[in-house]
Amino acid sequence: MRLFNIALLHYTCPPVVGGVEEIVRQQASLFRRNYHHVKIFAGKGEQNNQDYEVEINPLLYSRNPQILELQNRFKETSPDLKKLEDDIFSYLTEKTAQFDLLIAHNVLSMHYNLPLTRALHRLAKSGSIALIAWNHDSPYFYENYPAFLNEEPWKILRKYNSRINYITISDSRRKQFLRLMGNDVPIRVIPNGIDLIRFFRLDPLTVRVIREQRLFEAEFLLVQPSRLHPRKNIEFTIKVVRALQDKGVHARLLLTGAYDPHEEKTVQYYQKLQNLSRQLDVEQDILIMAEYYFKSGEKLKSDRITIRDLYLIADMLFMPSLQEGFGIPLLEAGMTRLPIVCSDIPPFREIGNRNVCYFDLGESPEQVAEKILNFSRQLHTHQMYRDVRRKYVWDNIYQKDLLPYIKEVVSPGKRQGKDSRNPSPAKNG
Repeated sequence: MRLFNIALLHYTCPPVVGGVEEIVRQQASLFRRNYHHVKIFAGKGEQNNQDYEVEINPLLYSRNPQILELQNRFKETSPDLKKLEDDIFSYLTEKTAQFDLLIAHNVLSMHYNLPLTRALHRLAKSGSIALIAWNHDSPYFYENYPAFLNEEPWKILRKYNSRINYITISDSRRKQFLRLMGNDVPIRVIPNGIDLIRFFRLDPLTVRVIREQRLFEAEFLLVQPSRLHPRKNIEFTIKVVRALQDKGVHARLLLTGAYDPHEEKTVQYYQKLQNLSRQLDVEQDILIMAEYYFKSGEKLKSDRITIRDLYLIADMLFMPSLQEGFGIPLLEAGMTRLPIVCSDIPPFREIGNRNVCYFDLGESPEQVAEKILNFSRQLHTHQMYRDVRRKYVWDNIYQKDLLPYIKEVVSPGKRQGKDSRNPSPAKNG
């Protein structure tokens, strides 16, 4: 896998609060955890973590007094405008020399720092670095925008530059930018995302499992926090996973429990479950967390399995127990608002009342699979969660859209005058 040196640019960055500032931070974290070298360039902000570098230059700031005073004149021929543009161009040329890609957020479409916008157009034309304009917004989309934006030098904000690669965040925004810049302009839609790992504050070991198993790409994640014991009816869960997959749903199971290696019956049961998973061709989708080995060879210690994390990332708690004395997992799932499907046994009825979906132990795996899907379709908030996880989690956006696009725009054929080798410190792997 090729790794890239990626620079991110905005007027400000955290701890300055703002929507674009948060997207920049999330992207920096995303690229870093995928082993790219990342640096943020901004006009105001701070170095507030050790994962990536931040460099502050007031010339990039939207509220720089010198730039604000200059922009009040609205004169293209102003020598001060050219001087500031030259200074920013020289700075960016020097600072991005060792980078493969510069992603500029909003600064090419908004009117808050005209010298910066002009300098970026020059930088793109120089061919020294691949440049992406990640355009969230434009003043031209709103009624009663300032009339001076229709005059020089401001019209550069709506000018297409063939040396710039354009991204916007939704199809509706793309249509607006096409009306602004020209209907034949190539604009890629890559949505803004959400960082579930940070949002849920997941344990680092959970994050490792998510990344190794690409769990956020699953269509349906079932969690069953049960010991490996016959009365937990885990073989039925495995058959339901197979039935869901036969219905075209990429289902996976997160099973927390371990077996007692000193008790012959549970060892035999564990082997039975393994054999069944192989026979049904779902072995890769049945993750027994207490027996999980990372790709490095380390074993995930059972005392480090964070049940709460599994509830937070799963689509449904599935409990097909033949018998129980109580049902703590139903309480835990209730506290995390995780939908519950379980066998119709007295303890579960007592706890779940009318708030969960029951199935009869005499029903087939295919019938239960259909019941699971019908139940999930009725839960609009849950359906929203599934859609967000599948479409808008940064890790999925990265794999499906962002990384392929970066490879495309950084390819030698897209860049002229730039050595396509990775200079430092990211390496080709």
